[in-house]
Amino acid sequence: MRLLGGIGRALGLVRLGWRLQVLYAWVIPAAIVTAVGAAALPGTPPLHTVEPLHLGFALAAATMAQLARVRVRVGTTQISLGWGEAALIVVLYLIPYGWVPAMVLVGVLLAQLILRLFGEVRTPVALAYNAAILSLAAAVATGLAALINSRVHDTGGLRIAAALVPAAIVYTAVNLVLFALVMSLRTGTPFGELARRTLRGKLPVIGSNIAVGLLIVVMSGEDPWWLVILPPVLWLLRGAYANRLRADDERRGWELFSRSTEALNQLDEAGVAQAGVQGATLLFPSAVAEVRVLRPDGVTWSYRGSSDTAVQSAAALDMPAGRLAVTRRLGVGGAPVGELRLHFQGPVELSDRETAQLSAFSDALAAALHDAASHRELQALLAKHLHAAAHDQLTGLPNRDTLLTRGNGQLRALDRDTPVALLLLDMDHFKEVNDTLGHAAGDRLLRVLAARIGGFARGGELVARLSGDEFAVFVTALAASPDDGGMTEALRRARELADLVAMPTEVVGVPLAIEASIGVVVAPAGSIDMTELLRRADIAMYQAKRGGHAVSWYDGSGDQASTDRLALLAELREALAGTGQLVLAYQPAIDLHSYAPTGVEALIRWQHPRRGELLPREFISVLEQSDLVGPFTRYVLDQALAMAATWLAQGLAVPVSVNVSPRSLLDPELPAQVAALLVRYGVPAHRLVLEITETVVVPEQDAVTAVLDSLIELGVQLSVDDFGTGYSSLKFVTRVHVDEVKVDRSFVRRMVESPEVMAIIKITVDLAGQLGVRVVAEGVETAEQRSALADVGCTSAQGHLFFAALPAERITGTLAELTRNQGGKIIPFRNEGAS
Repeated sequence: MRLLGGIGRALGLVRLGWRLQVLYAWVIPAAIVTAVGAAALPGTPPLHTVEPLHLGFALAAATMAQLARVRVRVGTTQISLGWGEAALIVVLYLIPYGWVPAMVLVGVLLAQLILRLFGEVRTPVALAYNAAILSLAAAVATGLAALINSRVHDTGGLRIAAALVPAAIVYTAVNLVLFALVMSLRTGTPFGELARRTLRGKLPVIGSNIAVGLLIVVMSGEDPWWLVILPPVLWLLRGAYANRLRADDERRGWELFSRSTEALNQLDEAGVAQAGVQGATLLFPSAVAEVRVLRPDGVTWSYRGSSDTAVQSAAALDMPAGRLAVTRRLGVGGAPVGELRLHFQGPVELSDRETAQLSAFSDALAAALHDAASHRELQALLAKHLHAAAHDQLTGLPNRDTLLTRGNGQLRALDRDTPVALLLLDMDHFKEVNDTLGHAAGDRLLRVLAARIGGFARGGELVARLSGDEFAVFVTALAASPDDGGMTEALRRARELADLVAMPTEVVGVPLAIEASIGVVVAPAGSIDMTELLRRADIAMYQAKRGGHAVSWYDGSGDQASTDRLALLAELREALAGTGQLVLAYQPAIDLHSYAPTGVEALIRWQHPRRGELLPREFISVLEQSDLVGPFTRYVLDQALAMAATWLAQGLAVPVSVNVSPRSLLDPELPAQVAALLVRYGVPAHRLVLEITETVVVPEQDAVTAVLDSLIELGVQLSVDDFGTGYSSLKFVTRVHVDEVKVDRSFVRRMVESPEVMAIIKITVDLAGQLGVRVVAEGVETAEQRSALADVGCTSAQGHLFFAALPAERITGTLAELTRNQGGKIIPFRNEGAS
């Protein structure tokens, strides 16, 4: 052991890891002992009796095989591969078996010393280990050759190959194992991966080496001087082999780079950073990769992992990368987004290709992190807007629209016989608080009451602020008895709420006790919707106010609206019979730059003989709950297409838009009816635009999808009305083929005063432009709104600033005048060449 320790100290083993120390301390002495022992075996002739010429050629072959070599890069380490198989065959043939290990050991050491003289830097231990593993491999190969044919020097033909070929293969295998073992310990690359990569690069040349060796052996049998051709042959093979390995290495490197950068296409920071770590370790397997992300709050977050460990994330430590790390700053447009660090186990020198890959990968990673941050900000902005659209700004409670939407969803989810209740609360004399103490005090009181009502609600109950001092509580879990259907429980809850609201509070130093009037309505979930619940609760609430009671319930005695709705439905049925009461008005959409008409929206008006002109909002809810939706839709389409045919006859190729009820999109006959009307009036399909609401396309309903697909196949254009007010927002236009989106008037009304709303509209316009979808802004009322829309790239708008809805007798002349003033130019739809 002291002998081994001395050898280790002499060779510099103390500077290596303990596993490498053990390996070197055993392999190097083992090679020396094996070479000496083989030469001393019985039957091995003394060295002076061996033909000097054969000895010289054998030594030259063993030496030149290492000098005429190629370099292969494994991870970050340069590996030299020689031509040992050909040299081994020559050496086995020329000299006695017992001298082969020693000859290989001496030849390899001589080659290593020559390379060192010409500037190659290697430690003494590395020189000794390389010579040792080749000598041990030669010893094992020699033993196999001796077992197969102990007198190969005196034989010829195939019997030579039968002994020498297996020996060369075993030589390669032993050399590969010992080489991969030391490289695995030195670089940290898994042994199996190293062995596979080295064998994959070596395998094609093994056969050629063996063939060259056998050829030289055969020719040397005629004349040993033929061995002088070995160096040039090996040199030519070296060039071909080196080119192939370089090409394979380049191809594999760029394939890994392509896979690594492709994986960065994600939208969240964690996904991008983890893909960055995995991609970096794919390109540099021996490194531990770390992606440090600079977040908007100033915190740096670290994602760290290696090729054989999972990615771990945590707050980054404020410490330098270390002298063995390779770092790249990550930034986009001069703005830093983070840093990429590669931590190696030892000093590395990256090749030109690896440097280029690291630079390009860092740029791709920086861009992906920047995109993820932008996506996160956009999602936060959209979430903030959607929250603002669904909630009351003062109290933070859901608003009326949210109450209707969520409440109807809960009604559909309940068993139809489940009793539900709506408590509608209105403050008494609240106006006096505003008039006496000011609106700031009134707002403060509303926030206090909102907090009380929110705390009053139980899990699953919905609280909303409907208007100034009006609140609602929707109760879906009532303790009902067969006698009262849940009314007793609902009234008890309402009285508790009244008492809670009436508790004294102090606002701006003034003690206040506010009373409230509460209307209560109870009904089975399957028999009613939220609009009707609100209407009935409103009746009950005003009954409480008129009677001076805190709580009143709906019993239908004061309800005249139901009778009125029935009468209105009967009158609507009569109007559809062709009495001329239902007429269309037309509102043009105008190009913001040229003022050319880009389309016309058909709007229904009811010229009621007794009630006067009724707008859609006054009768559409009655229509939607009846069986008249289909006939009504066909009537409007008929009138609109008849007008479009008139425009075409006068050379006005302007598309006409018609609003379609959500229920119509559940009618499988709609596409056929539309096709028949288009043929009847001779209007091209793309001249008809069907406007659908955003929420129609969100549910995964096969019936709706089938109708939309049929309409698209027919060639009809689809437009999304009130865009941005539903739940899908920007996402659904990538799932449903639409030709136009109409920005809701609520956005346009607020865009001049609200930078956030302006940003939402710009994002919508930019996304529509990328998807090739036309954008129309609705409800443009002022020149400031028109200018703001033009500034964000919106090209088309409609509203009273340009035209109110025009009667049929005026629209054709207006379109003709607009067309003449614009030089006859009509702004086309997408399929006619517009972008």
